[in-house]
Amino acid sequence: MKAIAAVDANWGIGFKGKLLARIPEDQKFFRDTTLGSVVVMGRQTLESLPGGRVLDGRANVVLTHDPDFHRKDVVAVHSIEELQKLQAANADKEFFCIGGGQVYAQLLPYCDEAYITKIAYSYEADTYFPNLDEQEDWELVETSEEKTCFDMEYYFTRYHRIRKES
Repeated sequence: MKAIAAVDANWGIGFKGKLLARIPEDQKFFRDTTLGSVVVMGRQTLESLPGGRVLDGRANVVLTHDPDFHRKDVVAVHSIEELQKLQAANADKEFFCIGGGQVYAQLLPYCDEAYITKIAYSYEADTYFPNLDEQEDWELVETSEEKTCFDMEYYFTRYHRIRKES
């Protein structure tokens, strides 16, 4: 599985259920990267999507504790084990964890790659992505040149999980 997120300078990803910033080039990168794949998210992330609609061109999976959650065009899973069975049954598909904060924290141990758009600004945030720069089992392997959107600087980065030899 892979993770994909846009984070601020403190690894913040959201505030009161909204993204911290909307960057058109980042939105295009997200779409192009996840198109044709399976996107895994929490219920609140699904509800925060524009119009509360599923992401087209992708299989949408919601990881939720609510056994009564049902939604058209969404596969609901209620545990990591159920998600892993879904992955095994769809081994030909890429799976992307797309948020929110609790889902990133739960699924990051199962991810081997992370696409992180780093915004060089600190916003007021109440939801965070785990800081990969502080985790010894992750390494930064790629950083784009500086990009700008109006006066906002940002970078596209890619991290890989370091597999320890046992």
